Amino acid sequence: MNTNVEKEPFQNNKHPYISMIIIISGIALLILSVFLSINLGATNQSAQIVWDALFHFDKENSSHVIIRELRLPRAIAAIFVGAALAISGAIMQGMTRNPLASPSIMGVTAGSSFLIAIALAVVPSVTYLGLMMFSFVGAGLGAALVFGITAMAKGGMTTVKLALTGSAITSLLSSLSTAIGIKFNVSKDISYWYAGGVSSVQPQHIMFALPFIIAGIILALVLSRSISVLSLGEEIARGLGQRTGVIRFLGTIAVLLLTGAAVSIAGMIGFVGLVIPHITRFIVGVDYRWIIPCSAVLGGLLLIVADMIGRMINAPFETPVGAITAIIGVPFFLYLARKEGRGL
Repeated sequence: MNTNVEKEPFQNNKHPYISMIIIISGIALLILSVFLSINLGATNQSAQIVWDALFHFDKENSSHVIIRELRLPRAIAAIFVGAALAISGAIMQGMTRNPLASPSIMGVTAGSSFLIAIALAVVPSVTYLGLMMFSFVGAGLGAALVFGITAMAKGGMTTVKLALTGSAITSLLSSLSTAIGIKFNVSKDISYWYAGGVSSVQPQHIMFALPFIIAGIILALVLSRSISVLSLGEEIARGLGQRTGVIRFLGTIAVLLLTGAAVSIAGMIGFVGLVIPHITRFIVGVDYRWIIPCSAVLGGLLLIVADMIGRMINAPFETPVGAITAIIGVPFFLYLARKEGRGL
């Protein structure tokens, strides 16, 4: 009987070939998107120049330098930030069984940005690696506040209570960050983190943040099967002998690594972690061994396309990526909140 229950998370999964098609075709589209993203800018570059800059770099050629030092890091950052946020949302939704869970709604990204604001105010000469450490701590602080306050509420946790608490904590931390910016005259620096985007990404940012994102992705993949079982419910997971406390702890570490690194690169970009896991689950089913890698591919694709759209819709000015993702995510969030409102 236990064997049947243990297989249940995977029996409702769509055909794995669909997942493989998404991953393979998604990677192909990502490669194409990188070339398109590199080509877009104040001056468009030909395909030949892009190819030469990538594989026959000449540091005396200004076009090559622009592509290698500015546009390529921007494209890579968009892909990995999108993947990190999408995987974080998938993990949070799976572990909490809450369809509204995502880093931006559960206060994780707001906590990261809040600690970054404190770092910029208190330690003006802080290095980028130092900002990343503050970002990781802030991600944990934001999540702890949301889940801690909701746990103390009468009637326990519900999906909408978590969303409302997360929205309140996000507003509070954002307001405090604004006050810090005004008080310490760092509003201009803080505004970048709250606008959300990859326009100012530099190669050193990728060099420092990428190992943390890759570590978070690997940890998420290792935990994927356990998250599938945990998504059935606490009692079933324990009945199958799963150490739910350990899985939740490791899953939280993965979320903090992914979100903290993503915010340190691109600031607060909302709704990627909410929308992408839902779309992925609809396409591939409920097996997190496929949800996590497919979410990574689709999340990266969404953000790099959003970045390109942000550059085109009001050229030569840039629209923040966070605004583009919000246009998609806010209606989706309201739909889910209305659907889950009966849980109040």
